[in-house]
Amino acid sequence: MSKTRTTTAALGAAALVATTLGMTAGPAAADGKDREFRIGGAQVDFSVEKDDGRFEVDVDIDDARPGSKWRVVLWHDGKRFHKKVHRADREGDVDIDKRRSNTKGKDTFKVKVEKIGGGAKSRTIVVR
Repeated sequence: MSKTRTTTAALGAAALVATTLGMTAGPAAADGKDREFRIGGAQVDFSVEKDDGRFEVDVDIDDARPGSKWRVVLWHDGKRFHKKVHRADREGDVDIDKRRSNTKGKDTFKVKVEKIGGGAKSRTIVVR
């Protein structure tokens, strides 16, 4: 093997290890919480993660019928900050990403997901 190939292989291996290590749970992931549930034949993942003093609030609806409509409502400490009807894309996915400021004390996040023409479910996450 030439020196160039050896160096390239070593760098590739180092990058793979660094990528793998970067994917493990770090301090920000330790502050995250999530809830999973099913509604209207779709899988809903609701997660809240604290990052740099702010919250990342994510709602992912997967395996829905393409083109189906979903009303998603989000609250932070009892105050509504998102209410919108979303349409599932061609793969049957809806992705919602929001950022919220940290407030004093514990923070409570709630999501309500309703399939238009179907049922509704809600879940709550409390972050200290």
